[in-house]
Amino acid sequence: MDRELPLRAVAARVIQAVEQGESLNQCLPAEAHTLDPDLRPQLQALCYGTCRWFHRLDGELTGRLRKPLRRQDRIVHHLMLVALFQLRFSENPSYAVLNETVEACKALGKTPLAGLVNGVLRAAEREGAPDPTSDEARYSHPNWMIEKLRHNWPEHWQGILDANNAQAPMTLRVNRMHGSRDEYLARLQEAGIPGRATRFASQGIQLDKPVPVDLLPGFADGHVSVQDEAAQLCTRWLRPEPGQHILDACAAPGGKTCAILESIDNQGTVVAIDESADRLPRIQENLDRLQLSARLIEADAADIDQWWDGQPFDAILLDVPCSATGVIRRHPDIKLLRRETDITPLATIQMGLLSGLWQTLRPGGRLVYATCSVFPQENSRIIRRFLGQQADARLLDETVTWGMDTGHGRQLLPDPESHDGFFYACLVKGGPEESQ
Repeated sequence: MDRELPLRAVAARVIQAVEQGESLNQCLPAEAHTLDPDLRPQLQALCYGTCRWFHRLDGELTGRLRKPLRRQDRIVHHLMLVALFQLRFSENPSYAVLNETVEACKALGKTPLAGLVNGVLRAAEREGAPDPTSDEARYSHPNWMIEKLRHNWPEHWQGILDANNAQAPMTLRVNRMHGSRDEYLARLQEAGIPGRATRFASQGIQLDKPVPVDLLPGFADGHVSVQDEAAQLCTRWLRPEPGQHILDACAAPGGKTCAILESIDNQGTVVAIDESADRLPRIQENLDRLQLSARLIEADAADIDQWWDGQPFDAILLDVPCSATGVIRRHPDIKLLRRETDITPLATIQMGLLSGLWQTLRPGGRLVYATCSVFPQENSRIIRRFLGQQADARLLDETVTWGMDTGHGRQLLPDPESHDGFFYACLVKGGPEESQ
């Protein structure tokens, strides 16, 4: 029966799964396979768009319902959210949205509610979108996140929220082992794919419009990868050199592992660790496509007795698990999945990783701490605490043109025209004389 469900019914099931705690990455692929391949891009657009505007759409729908639907009918609530997204943010003909949503309601086995669905959506079409009555609806974010951003970034919080609601650009990282960025820009031009050099990442290209990766010249042969500009800056801070022994902790899906190897022409020993066995094959796939080599280890990076052979690392990239609040525009389900109570446990994990891996760094070596979070509790405050506890650690203060100096690292906020939200801090082990 699942294979016979119409597109909007499948989208409603995905949104319901997200509200119940599954990420889009977890639930969307399985549901997509119940549809014809030609419909799968539409399903993704529906699900991502509904999650992006969930709080605004939910505010409107709740206001239009006389009373909440019963728990067993919650799927119909999600179905109407999908329809409202199309009415408010797509160019689909209204009559098609209404008629096909009613049919989807019946296909879900909720025929008695088809009249309610029809009436609510027709009123929504006729009356237009109401003015938001709360900050949650106005900014389409959970209230706790709005307040935390307002507190942490009093001059920037509205810009962050607006950027989160925009669709992220598609950014490429050119593999320097196959040619320069300028050469690849010329290849894109020949292929009719307009793009421009990124402002801060030396190998980055931002496309005017996203395209399927199989249209990118040389993608299958490893000439280019998809990676946000902020993430590409990891090598700018790590400054890896050929022949070095380098660690990429929490490495999946491997984009930064590959960026490191490209920057040293694949001439060094790179160890990539991730605690998820399911995610290690993704790292290997990226390495294979780019014709790069690294040693992959399944382990908890903080538990160094489990995996470390005692050979100190010259450089460590520590991209820690975090709230991912800097990449909401790419993963709008974060708005539904993340809770304020997650932040303190995450900070504990981050501090544990930093303290544990510091022991594996050689004197004079660099450790780059990174997150895709915009919350200081996971970023600058972690670095400040660590420096207060670790006598042989010092913060490397480099002059760069991107991000904001927090005093304990640099914070990039999401930019609608450019990079994601990201944080970097570069720590050196020992005094100045040891890092020469």
